[in-house]
Amino acid sequence: MPGGPPSRTAEQDALLRALESARPEGQRLFHDPLARAFLGQPLALVAALGSLPGVGAAVSRLVDWRWPGLRTAAAARTRLIDEAVTGALSEPVEQLVLLGAGFDSRAYRLHGARRASVFEVDQPDPQRVKRVVLARVLSAPAAHVRFVPTDVGQRELEAGMRAAGYREAARTFFLWEGVTEAAVDVTLRWCARAAAGSQLLFTYVHVDALRRAQALFGAERLFGPLARAGERPTFGMDPTELPAFLGERGLTLERDVGAAEYRQRYFGDAARLMRGHEFHHVAQARVSAR
Repeated sequence: MPGGPPSRTAEQDALLRALESARPEGQRLFHDPLARAFLGQPLALVAALGSLPGVGAAVSRLVDWRWPGLRTAAAARTRLIDEAVTGALSEPVEQLVLLGAGFDSRAYRLHGARRASVFEVDQPDPQRVKRVVLARVLSAPAAHVRFVPTDVGQRELEAGMRAAGYREAARTFFLWEGVTEAAVDVTLRWCARAAAGSQLLFTYVHVDALRRAQALFGAERLFGPLARAGERPTFGMDPTELPAFLGERGLTLERDVGAAEYRQRYFGDAARLMRGHEFHHVAQARVSAR
């Protein structure tokens, strides 16, 4: 990849989106035409093989063996979040803020995204890599997207967002996939200062996955490589404590959906045979009335 090494998590997520997008139309849960562009070797080869007739199914089985439950959970989670973002854009919200944006492509592929001001917030190096790729694959720069190169949770976040044109008084949808413990308190409180009706959707892992990964099917296979890359998840919650946790930070929980539930929603009866990654959650909250 140009510009320095990409995030392992961001590239892994892009691979999973590429594999789902390669499934036949009518069977896939979404289509992300940009996902493969973010892949370096050897994952680009895996994605290419996954798009070949008669080979794609074998590639998916190999991924499922390597990371039990991750592929199907990621596909269903992406569809769930796509629907939430699209629904918010139709309300409409004026701003879409992607915290820790990574290789997220929603600003370029979701209906309605171009009607909003989109802010992609990420660390400078991975954002630089992403911008090089986008310049290569997009026919023209995306005028509705503004890049904010800063660490989520640092003091610079507020100043960087303001300089990029973020308006606290505008109704906003925040998306934060992969919440990190070091940043969670200050970032959630910052989001809660947005206009009434603003929403935050974020992902987290059940705290048991951090405390006893060896007891949860597939967790050690997933977390091991991430730990070696310095990207192991550090933020976990007990779902029963989430409403109070958010309430203390000015947010009201609206839904909290686990991987088993959102897999069943999109894969139907086939989800009964899918196992692994059940510790992953998607939560959606609204800015509390002030």
